Formats: sequence, C-alpha cells, structure tokens
Amino acid sequence: MSVLIKGGRVVTAADDYVADVYVEGERISLIGESLDVQADRVVDASGKYLFPGCVDPHTHLDMPFGGTVTIDDVESGQTAAAAGGTTCHVDFVIQPKGATFAEALEEWRGKANGKQVIDMGYHMAVTDLKEGGSLEELAGLPDQGITSYKLFMAYKGALMVDDETLFRTMEVAAETGALVMVHAENGDAIDVLVKKALSEGKTDPVWHARTRPPETEGEATNRAIQLARVAGCALYVVHVSCAESVEPIQLAREKGWNVHGETCTQYFFVDETFLERPDFEGAKYVYTPPPRAKANQGVLWNAVRTDTLSVISTDHCAFLWDGQKTLGRDDFSKIPNGGPGLENRLHMIHEFGVRAGRISMNRMVELLCTNPAKLFGLYPRKGTIAVGSDADIVVFDPEKRHTITAAAHHSKVDYNLFEGTEVTGSPELVLLRGSVLVEGDEVVARPGIGQFVERARFGDELRPAAAHAHR
Repeated sequence: MSVLIKGGRVVTAADDYVADVYVEGERISLIGESLDVQADRVVDASGKYLFPGCVDPHTHLDMPFGGTVTIDDVESGQTAAAAGGTTCHVDFVIQPKGATFAEALEEWRGKANGKQVIDMGYHMAVTDLKEGGSLEELAGLPDQGITSYKLFMAYKGALMVDDETLFRTMEVAAETGALVMVHAENGDAIDVLVKKALSEGKTDPVWHARTRPPETEGEATNRAIQLARVAGCALYVVHVSCAESVEPIQLAREKGWNVHGETCTQYFFVDETFLERPDFEGAKYVYTPPPRAKANQGVLWNAVRTDTLSVISTDHCAFLWDGQKTLGRDDFSKIPNGGPGLENRLHMIHEFGVRAGRISMNRMVELLCTNPAKLFGLYPRKGTIAVGSDADIVVFDPEKRHTITAAAHHSKVDYNLFEGTEVTGSPELVLLRGSVLVEGDEVVARPGIGQFVERARFGDELRPAAAHAHR
C-alpha cells in the first residue's frame, strides 16, 4: 500500500520543515514539496507534526517477578505503546537461573508469537554465568541481532549478579561490540537496610524508598563506570533517578568515555511523597530505583537537556494495584517492583518538556526516537524520517487535548501514574512500516503485524566528545 502524507511539519532530531512524505510499501520513498504522485491513501497533515515512531528501549512485558507476572503481555503492552506513538521497543529476556541463553530466548519469543502489534528487539539479562560454555554463548548473541547485555546490581537473591559476573560480561561485550546495560544500585547494602527496617516493624510502602537511598544508586553507577573503563566496553546506565548517579555519568562524558544514561518519564513527575499516600495507595509508586526527593526533577530535566542523559524510556513493568501490588500489604519488600508508562511518554514529555520550554522539539525527538535507535542498533531504519527508513510515522496533532486516565488507557493495569493529567498534543495517526496502527483514538492494527528486529552492533554513534556542549 502507498500513502501520501501532505503538508505536515516534519520534525527529526536535526530538522524541522514542512513537506509531503510518500510511503511505498514499508519504507519512506520520497520527501519533498508538493509531491506529484498517486497514492492509495492521501492524508492531509497540514497543521500537524510528523514525528518518527518513538522507540522505547526499556520495557518488561510478560515478565515473572516476585512470585507473579507483569499484567501486560506482548499484545496489551504493545497496543498501549502504539496508542502513544511508540512503534518499536526493546524488551528484556530474563535468563532463568540455570537456563542457557538460547533457552531463555526461545521462551521469550514464544511469549511474542502472533501477538506483536509493533516491532521489537530483545536485550539479554544475564543472571547466571558459568565459565566457558555460557561465555561463548553470550558472545554469539550479537550474531542473532541481540546486541545488548543487561546486568542487575540489585535484587539480591533474585536477579543480582556479583562483580565478577558483571566484569566478565563487560569483557565479552568489549570483544563483540555489544552494549552493557546496568541496573545500578548497591544490592548488598540495600539488603541490609531492608532487613533492618522490617525487623523494626517498618512495613509501609514508603520504606521501599528509605531503604534504597540515592547514595546506593550513585555508588553502583560509579562502580559500573569504572569497571566498564577497565574492560573497555560501552556502558548504558538504565533508569537514572537522582543527582547522585547523574554526577558520575556527567563526569565520565566530560572525559569522553563511552558512557550513556537514560531516565524514565515517571522520575520527572513522581516524588517520594507519593509513597506516603494512605490506604496502601503508595504501593502504586513502588518501582526501582524509587521516586526521589523533588529536587532531583530539575536535575533530570537539565541532564536530558545537556545530553548528560541521552534517552527517556519508560521501564514499563505493570502490576495490578489490586491483586498484585497487594502481595506486599504487610511487607513493602514483597510489593512487586514496577510501574506502567508505555502509553504516555510522548504525551508527558511533549507537554512538560517542549510546551513548558524545558527542551526543544528536536531534542524531544532525539530523546524518544533517534538516540534510542542509534544506541540500540536500529538507526537509520528506525528513529528518523528519511528516504529509505521504515515508514514508522506519528502524525501528531499539537492542539488535540487529552486527559490521561486508567479508564481510557490500553494497558491492562488498573491505575495510571499520571492519572487526571491534561495534555495538549496527541497522536492522531500512527504508521508502522506504512500500515496504519492507530487512527484517531483507536488502535486498528491486528496482532501479528509487528516483527522481531535484528539490531546492529554498537558503534560510536553517540560517544561523547570530551567536555562537549549540547544545545
């Protein structure tokens, strides 16, 4: 099918201009003024923005955690993503203890078969590294288009790895051109603090934050940066939440080291006081790292503006408040960690980033589309509007008013972190490789349209120049 999108304002990381965009098959084939071509469908986009489909590099769909499984499977999670203008995401395969990486990958592919609404790739979360065989197997993953390894420095007794496993994985990544992702918190110290709080009868949700102080994130972030430096690998620190971890990333980037960081939408809006809400409502905001003191929100806006942090993801990891989060009603350490957010990233960052004057529209596209695509081996197929790129396009109405509510969102989760927030600007039409995913407020795509995307190895796409300044 061919589509001609007429007169839209094309916004990429670098450009901002009015043009027609002609889509033939799955790719963008022409961009120009007043294109004289025949198309199966013509879309009048005058007064609208054309963004590349957003790329979310950090999601957890159909993931077991803490004795339960996230409420969003691939179909519901990707439907929510599509509704919010996200056309590609990278999900985490969590290696079960004792399983090979191949077995883990097969299990995760099985969860996605026939359910995919958008395109997706995988990261491999390493939890169990036996010498020899599994190191070789790990080194072979980039040949299968899985070019990032994730390690948890927290969740002791569950997902956490020791520094030897972390460092060995970093060495493999350095050899194979893979990117190492770390969940950076000092899991040993946190384990001591959690046990102490529980022994003192402190069981409310707010103790989730008080037993994971920001220094534990700062320490682990710095440790990962230094170890990556020794191993010679590229490092990506996920869900950075506070000044204590922004600072070592900023320092590393000023030195020109191969270090990158992301934050997530929720850290700009939810602070630690949300955890104190009565009647167990605070459990809605139990995710890791926890919501921080409000002063960190300004630090994070500055960090994404100056390119200390290069990506905004969601870490979508949704559990029902009633029935799953309530597992920890009498013990905060048993509340499944995670929050939803896959649908509302573009709404929130456009409203409070661009419209509020904190970041430019080009920078928003860079943070939500282009940088994630570059860092995770998807660019230029994804993450930009250019001839030859996949026709993943969001026709965005900058005047459309939208109220974010759990009642209207597409996730299966029973609450929304941004409940009742009114935004101006929302996707009107979303294309995935030229096919219509979303029209108006309706997701019209059928499951099965989405594909697995093999990702390229990590290059130096976003390697910082020493002490470089960003717009």
